[in-house]
Amino acid sequence: QVQLAESGGGLVQAGGSLRLSCAVSGRTFSSSVTGWFRQAPGKEREFVAAISWSGGVTMYADSAQGRFTISRDNAKNTVDLQIHSLKPEDTAVYYCAAGSKFGSEPLRYGYWGQGTQVTVSF
Repeated sequence: QVQLAESGGGLVQAGGSLRLSCAVSGRTFSSSVTGWFRQAPGKEREFVAAISWSGGVTMYADSAQGRFTISRDNAKNTVDLQIHSLKPEDTAVYYCAAGSKFGSEPLRYGYWGQGTQVTVSF
C-alpha cells in the first residue's frame, strides 16, 4: 500500500514560482513510478510530469516543458514539482500519483493523493 500527500499549493501571481511536494509512505515507493497530474475546473485530469523509480528518466507534457521540473528523493520519500513562470492557465488542483508502469496515462497509476490547489492570478 502506498499513501501520498501533496503540499505547497497556494495563490501566486502570474510569473511567480511554486514548489509542490508529495510525501509518500509505503514500502514500495523506491520502486514506484511517480507522476504529477492536474485538473482544472470543468476539465479532465491531465498529465503534467512523471519520473522513474531511479529518478533517471523523466517525462513532461508539452505544456510543462521548460517551466516544470520533477524530482524525487528516495531517501526522504518525496517527489517534488518545481514550477516557474506560472500562468493563469496553470490554475488547477495538482495531484501526485504512484504506480508501477512509466507513462502519462492516469490508468498506469494506482495510488493518488488528495491534491493541492494552485491558483495563478493575473
